[in-house]
Amino acid sequence: MGDNMKPVALLLLMLNFCMYTIIAIIGGWSVNFAIDHGFIIGPGLRLPAHFHPIFFPIGNFATGFFVLFALLAAVVGAASCVVGFMHLRFWNYHSMQPAASLGLVAWALTVLAMGLACQEISFDRRNAKLGTMEAFTIVLSVTQLVYVLAIHGGSHEPVPVERHNALR
Repeated sequence: MGDNMKPVALLLLMLNFCMYTIIAIIGGWSVNFAIDHGFIIGPGLRLPAHFHPIFFPIGNFATGFFVLFALLAAVVGAASCVVGFMHLRFWNYHSMQPAASLGLVAWALTVLAMGLACQEISFDRRNAKLGTMEAFTIVLSVTQLVYVLAIHGGSHEPVPVERHNALR
């Protein structure tokens, strides 16, 4: 395989892993904050007029959806980085398949979270930590795609064909 793409993939993989970890940390803080400071409804009380199921006291109406999808993308992205490190260790056709497919799933979830981040940016009232999370999500949507392309760029060998003794 193209060994010249291996350092590029390693650099992007380490960058993506750090950014996915930061997104997971900020997203976990945000969910914890929402649980601690969200609506508390006692017996005999009614829900507020503008209540929706994913309520976050920080941010705006898009914040809850953004945080949940960003957390999901961060967990799947971190898992794709672990599989990517295993692919870089072996760097063959058989290890590329799980790394590329999980990388594409992580990229798709990251692009979905990026769309929600752009929606949240278009509204007002944002927290500084959420702004960091939005910026990392937008950057990750590009770097994860480049990482998946770097993995595929390193596969210029023909596909190995296994011969089974039972077929002879």
